[in-house]
Amino acid sequence: MSKTQEERPWYMQEFDKSKLDYTILDRHIEFLESIKSVHNSAISIFDLAKMQHVYISSTFEDMLGWNLAEAGKPGSVYIDSRMHPEDLEHLNRVSSQFFSLILKVKKEDRQNMGHYKMVMDYRTKGKDGSFVRVIEQHKLLELDAGDNVWLSLSVLDLSPDQDIKNLCRYRLVNLKTGEFYNFPKENMETNLSLREQEILQLLAQGLISKQIADQLFISVNTVNTHRQRILEKLSVSNTTEAVQHAARLGLIG
Repeated sequence: MSKTQEERPWYMQEFDKSKLDYTILDRHIEFLESIKSVHNSAISIFDLAKMQHVYISSTFEDMLGWNLAEAGKPGSVYIDSRMHPEDLEHLNRVSSQFFSLILKVKKEDRQNMGHYKMVMDYRTKGKDGSFVRVIEQHKLLELDAGDNVWLSLSVLDLSPDQDIKNLCRYRLVNLKTGEFYNFPKENMETNLSLREQEILQLLAQGLISKQIADQLFISVNTVNTHRQRILEKLSVSNTTEAVQHAARLGLIG
C-alpha cells in the first residue's frame, strides 16, 4: 500500500514542479534585497521542491565568512560542515520534526502553521574559523498550490550569549499567543546522568536545593550545578518546565 502525502517524510513530498510559481519567490527575494541595507540579520530561503537554498543574503559572508557559492549548491554539505558536530545531529533532527509537524496538519489548515516559528540557538564557525553562537529562526514562507510545504524562511543573528560550552537549544514559538513548546529529545535517558535524574525526581516532590543537598549528602552548590545542567539538557528555562517536560518523557514518576 502506497503512503499518503501526509505519511511520507517531509523530504519526499510530491511536487508538481510545472505548477510551482517562481514569481512568488522572486517577489520575496526582491523584498529581502530591498531591506538588506537596513537589516543586520542573515536571511535565507530554502526550496523544499529543489532541496536547495535558493536565496542566501550576503550578510552570511560578512557575519560568518560563508562561501555563498558553495552554500547555495544543490545537495551541498557546506553549511552542515561549519556547524559544531555536537549540535549538528540535534539540529537536523529538530528541523525534521518541525517540517514533519507541519505535514501532519490537514492540508486545508497548513497555512495557519505560518503562525509558528522554530528558534534554534547553536554553535557554528565564524569568520576566523572559531565557533560562535547564533540564533536562527525558521518559519514557513509558502505552500504550493497543492498545500505542500514549499519555501521556508530563515533569519539568523549572532547570539548575545557567546558561551560556546553549552549544547544547542531549540523551541517552537506560537507567534499569535507567545506560547512556546519544547521538542522532545531522543534517548533523553542517556543525556541525564543518574544523579541528575535523582535530583529531578526530588524537585518534582517539591524539595528545595538545601533539602536535596541534605538528603543526598552533597553541597548546595553541587545541587545547583546539577539543576543548571538539567535545564540546559532539557532545553527549558526553569524547574517547573523541567519537571513537566521530564514527566512527559517518562523520566520521572
